[in-house]
Amino acid sequence: MSDGTKVEYGYLSINHKGEELCGDHVMVAEGEDDSLTLVLADGIGSGVVASILSTLTSSMLSRMVQGGIPLEECVSSLVETLPLARDRGNVAYSTFTICKIDHDYLTTIYNFDNPEPVFIHGGKLLDLHYQKLEIAGKKIYKAVTYLEVGDQLSMFSDGAVYAGVGETLNFGWTREQIAAYLEALYSPWTSAKSTSTILIDRCDNLYNHRPGDDTTCLTVRRRERSKANLLVGPPTNKEDDEAMLRSFFDLEGTHIVSGGTTCSLAARYLHSEVKVDMTYLDPEIPPICDIKGVDIATEGIVTLNKVLALAKDYQASNKEYFTWCYRPDGASLIAKCLFEEATDIVFYVGCAVNPAHQAEEFAFGFKMKMQIIDNLAEELRKMGKKVSVQYF
Repeated sequence: MSDGTKVEYGYLSINHKGEELCGDHVMVAEGEDDSLTLVLADGIGSGVVASILSTLTSSMLSRMVQGGIPLEECVSSLVETLPLARDRGNVAYSTFTICKIDHDYLTTIYNFDNPEPVFIHGGKLLDLHYQKLEIAGKKIYKAVTYLEVGDQLSMFSDGAVYAGVGETLNFGWTREQIAAYLEALYSPWTSAKSTSTILIDRCDNLYNHRPGDDTTCLTVRRRERSKANLLVGPPTNKEDDEAMLRSFFDLEGTHIVSGGTTCSLAARYLHSEVKVDMTYLDPEIPPICDIKGVDIATEGIVTLNKVLALAKDYQASNKEYFTWCYRPDGASLIAKCLFEEATDIVFYVGCAVNPAHQAEEFAFGFKMKMQIIDNLAEELRKMGKKVSVQYF
């Protein structure tokens, strides 16, 4: 998939109240042929047993697909062997939704007893045509479509449609209401992870933060690739300043400069000046700067350490999303750029040692700075970003 676009996915879950483990499970498998297979499984009940069942179901499906077994054969094999819960009306131990996206963006969906996924095309709801298959006496629904740029598919467990039952709603949140909500929420600038986050947060609110069922949303969308470049620290050799800055500003995409010395070097190179912006003050995050020719200019390692903390939260509960998505501080601006907007990220890391950072009482020494950058790059890779780090 090297056509200037990218398939992006993101998911989030909340657990049944009182449970440590989630009964839903998501698995993602990338094929050698550049295909992408996503599985959302929902184990019956909640807690440990449900978690084991959903994990087993999603793992089996993704491994069979990775092994080259045709998708329909994978579904057939699993359904034929999936046991029934005799004490619950002979329902399957685990339901599932599979989405397989081929290298040419041909997308095949198999849905077994999960709510019908919501597909958005051109910013509007589009009902897919599902074919009913009978496999081992079970009804499986199959749809085939083509994922165009901007298209978005959201899959969710039935905890979403039961949200609010006995709390804020009499009969839960219907699939049609969820579809309308996702359509109103849709924006080409909102990431797949954020879409899932906002939907799950809405479900949690409907449950009054006491979920009566495990609830998961998995969103996948195709988007244009976008580049961001982050420069932090001057190079080891001062005579390399000009070459490093020229190379950095020749890069296509958003330009972020972090660090007081680095901002001064960038301003000098751009024949501009550093203007400290004091319109927003946060005691934990230093003020940002304004440099003509730089998209985001911030203080260095303290700000990047905060971005790292936000990246780790993004990979987990993503609770901080509702703070950094609108705040204008340096860490939030970088987070929005790297987490939401960019697909390809380049770090330019100057390795000059700042003498002021070597004092024993200074919390962030050179090794700490390098560790923060390395960890941030790794967290971004976990998000599915294409990341490269260059040292000077």
